[in-house]
Formats: sequence, structure tokens, C-alpha cells
Amino acid sequence: MTQLHELTALEQAAAVRSGQTSPTELVDHHLARIQALDAGIGAFVTVTPERARAAATAAERRLAEGGELPPLLGVPTAIKDLNLTAGVRTTFGSAAMADHVPTVDDHVVTALASAGTISLGKTNTPEFGFPCYTDNDVVGPTRCPWDTTRLAGGSSGGAAAAVAAGMLPFAQGSDGGGSIRIPAGINGLVGIKTARGRVSSAPLGAEITGLGVQGPLARTVRDAAAMLDAMAGPVAGDPTWAPPLPPGETFLAAAERPVGRLRVGRYRDSGMPGAELSAEVSTAFDEASALLESLGHDVVDLPAAPLTEQVLAAFETTWSLGGATLPVTQEQVPLLRPLTRYLRDRGLALSAAQAMDALFTLRVFSRRFVQATAAFDVLLAPICTDTPRPLGWFDHDGDGAADFERQKQYAAFPAVYNVTGQPAVSVPLHWTPDGLPIGTMLVGRPADEVTLIALAAQLEEALPWAHRHPPGW
Repeated sequence: MTQLHELTALEQAAAVRSGQTSPTELVDHHLARIQALDAGIGAFVTVTPERARAAATAAERRLAEGGELPPLLGVPTAIKDLNLTAGVRTTFGSAAMADHVPTVDDHVVTALASAGTISLGKTNTPEFGFPCYTDNDVVGPTRCPWDTTRLAGGSSGGAAAAVAAGMLPFAQGSDGGGSIRIPAGINGLVGIKTARGRVSSAPLGAEITGLGVQGPLARTVRDAAAMLDAMAGPVAGDPTWAPPLPPGETFLAAAERPVGRLRVGRYRDSGMPGAELSAEVSTAFDEASALLESLGHDVVDLPAAPLTEQVLAAFETTWSLGGATLPVTQEQVPLLRPLTRYLRDRGLALSAAQAMDALFTLRVFSRRFVQATAAFDVLLAPICTDTPRPLGWFDHDGDGAADFERQKQYAAFPAVYNVTGQPAVSVPLHWTPDGLPIGTMLVGRPADEVTLIALAAQLEEALPWAHRHPPGW
């Protein structure tokens, strides 16, 4: 007999509409899974059962009243603990913010609620979202459900682990340097790093660097696309916005459209000095290339790696700028983890000229890279250089600078597309012999999530993955 968490998000929405289940049953079932499983995984910082059950009751009233219903009514989800939630603590993964309770919701929170989803709480994230793994001094690490001796990736590690373990059907994440794609790849999920401006960062997100975006994590392409439909759209006053889809079109419909023959540019060298692919990641890359070719696409090698020494230095400078404006007092600085203190010190040491030069360098690179790859419909690359890392692998020596260097070597591929603003997806096409997922990254033209979703759906049909589940499922 199928259990509720085995249904996709869209199947759960359909079951609510048909009366086969209720929002309360869905919420209670997933809350029970969180209670049973999360102590060994660490996917949540805060669980909000009372609020969730109240929202479920309100959803049932809407069902009883009839009329037009939102598309995802009653489907459970959760919000990353970097996003503001009015009345629910938002710690940003930091002991310095452990008691912080916002008075406003981020726009993405209200957008998901308007689509009918019900948040069960806040998912775990590393301190201020800086690392590519999830661990903090609030609740500790998020473990990969496929092997709980390993890290779930970051910074949307809690969201990814919760979905992979069946605690949620899908979840919201954010991505400033790979933070959706990395944990999606590690946990065997679909993750969409949206185009810059596709999902609003209102009301307070300033997007000074333009690196960070919001996006979905899900077990299927169609669920991820449906969640993106719920999240997408600008708010008046946004500094950037992606062109809306033509009237009547949706990202979910893109998962059903023919793909056609695409020109795919692939590369396995990120340009990061010293970063080398493990044998398993190299195998995953070769298998993805072969699968695309078998489906009729033209796959050719890019002539050069994206990263150069100048671009890498500019990105590091821009990344450390985020440390210069952390909402912590000088008295709270000792509460910060070594990596955060390292990035904060780097950011505060920058001059205005250095900061502006780094931003200018990235803008010029972005323009030139998009122009240089314009002949390709899609780019193909790995996400991480190795399999999921063991607990403590990045920060075992307490040295923030060394931690940062390990992350650069491990997550060498995703950040380029936060710089260019292009959309990218992670698809789980490979599992190691000992059962660990390895994701593959597909990158689209600017603002072209539609092609990526259509291609990801084609890959999912050719090599299904949703039937794969970690222990404890």
C-alpha cells in the first residue's frame, strides 16, 4: 500500500482535490516522519506543527467552500532558514541569531503559501549560507540520508535532505554559489538554480552582488517545475527581473513539451587550480554525455574552461563582501564560526575601489562568457569534484581559510552561473556502486529555464530516478 510520502507533490495535490486524502492527513503524516527521522539527519532547525495544522484546517475550509483552488493546496513544504518568516524564528544558521524572530515574510514565503503549500518549519542551513556544506552551532550538521556519515551539502542542505528522506515532497532553497545544485546532486534530487530575477527577493533582499537566487528542490522534474511556477514572478521595485513566460505557458507545461535536437557544450575542467575530478564523478560526466548523445543531441567540448585566475579572485572578493555586512554586533563576533569570521575579516579589509573592481570584473566576464557560449543551447558540467564528503571534512582543523580552500576544490563548478545569472539544474543521473548519488549540471541560456526543464524531463524519462530511495524510506 502506497504511503502518503511516496506520492509526488503533484500527486498529493491531486489526492487532496479528489478527496483521497486531506491537508491535515498530509501534514500529520509528514510531521510524523520528521519526528521519527530528523534526529539522525538534522534537516530542520525549527518545526512548526501548530501553524502547519492551522493552515491545513484553513485549506480544508477552502475545499468545503468550493470555487477556484490554488494548484498546490494542502501540499507540505518548508522554508530555508535564510529566508524571513514572520513570527517564526530565522537563525540564518548562526548562534548569534538563534533567537531572531522576523516581523515580515520574504515574498517567496507568501508566494508559496498563496499557491496552497503548507510550511512545516525551517530547514537547516550553514551560518549565513556561506559554506557548500550544512553545519552550524544552532542544531549541528545536516547528514546525507543516503549515508549519514556524510554531509548533505549546502547551503540548502536541510531542504535537500528533508526531501530525499521523504519528510517533504519538495522544498524551497536558495543558491548564491551552488547552494541548490550542490545538495541536490548529493541527495539524488532535481534542483533548479533559477535565472537572475526569476523569483523576487522582496521585501528586503537587495541583491547587491546579484549572485543569490531562490529555487526549488524536488524528487521529480515536474514537481520542481510546479514549485517554480508558484515561486516565480517579480515584485514592483525589484532591481532585476527575468522576462515572464508567454501568456498561458507554465514551467510545468515545459516538462511535457518536445525538446528537439539541442547543441550541448560540455566541459570537465572548471579552471579552478588544483581541482580534479574523482573517478566516480568523471564516470558520471561521461555517462551523462553519452545519454544526451543517445537522445539525439549534439555534444561537443567547450574550447576553454570558464574560470580564469582573474575571475576567481574577483569572485572571492565579491563573496567576502557578504561577510562585511553581517547583522552582528562586535560582542557577537566570538559566536561566529571560523569560516564566517574569516570571510567577515576579508570583507571588512576591502577598500571601496577593490570591491567595485571585483564587481566590474565579474560583469565583464559575464557578458563575454554568455557571448562566447551563445552557439550552445545547453552547457553540461559536473557539480562537485568528488562524492559526498564525510562529516567534519571541511572544517576539522578550525581554520576558516583552509575550510574555504577545501570548498573551492570540492564545489569548483556551480558559482560561475551565479555570476552570469544563467539558470542551471542538477539532475541525478548516476549512483556510485555503494549507493551515493552524483548529480550532473545542465546550464541554460539567460532566462531560459524552459529548455532546461524540457531536457531534464527527457532525461528523467530515459533514465528514471524517482524510484530510488535512501535507507529509512
